[in-house]
Amino acid sequence: MKNFLTPFFPQAKTLILAYDHGLEHGPKDLRGRSFDPEYILDLAVKGGYSGIILQKGIAEKYYTQAVYAKKVPLILKLNGKTNIAEVPEPYAACNCSVPYAKKLGAKAVGYTIYLGSNFEQKMMEEFGRIQEEAHSLGLAAIAWLYPRGGRVLDPASEEMVSYAARVGLELGADMIKIKYPKSEEGLKKAVLLAGKTKVVLSGGPKISEGEFFKILENAIKSGVSGLAVGRNVWQSDNPLLMTERIKKAMEIH
Repeated sequence: MKNFLTPFFPQAKTLILAYDHGLEHGPKDLRGRSFDPEYILDLAVKGGYSGIILQKGIAEKYYTQAVYAKKVPLILKLNGKTNIAEVPEPYAACNCSVPYAKKLGAKAVGYTIYLGSNFEQKMMEEFGRIQEEAHSLGLAAIAWLYPRGGRVLDPASEEMVSYAARVGLELGADMIKIKYPKSEEGLKKAVLLAGKTKVVLSGGPKISEGEFFKILENAIKSGVSGLAVGRNVWQSDNPLLMTERIKKAMEIH
């Protein structure tokens, strides 16, 4: 089968800048200049990122400018939700189609599945359709796999994260984005269970640089294919310096 992820792997590892937080988390996460999409896109170019994650509106109004579209491959997030309603059984509805994502210049589409939610089956069904349509149009299909819901007691447990990784393989995702399962061994197991599906680690909420780089070190040892990072870069005092430190740790030049 064709390798749809080639645009995101100029080297052995991929480093992706995530910027879908305005929808998912709201203004509280857009500190300082990070509220400005042009600032983030400029950071993606100057930092030499392998890809950028955007929702439809920002892709339409900012990414499609030639200066960005030709320099950083786009992952268009097809679904999302706000955190205003703290519902126990989450569901993220589609707000963009695969053909429209391709029209905007995307090289991949992303979709979140909340495993364990009452709406799990609906999200898996939607991702199945999205994966087939994406491949027919030459795009990669990436799944965000996050255990959530009343039955999920510890979403970051080794058991839950490993299960999520296996689901990504079973559903045909080209790449999956998962949370850190608290240990290098737990992440290593998840990577093993994902098989030929690439695994990237979610950058997560802003934490101390020491803690962040310890997790990154463990992730690299576990065999992940890369990192999708947002707040720990663009909420830092010097995002470009933080980027260079991450690339050095990942041996990306």
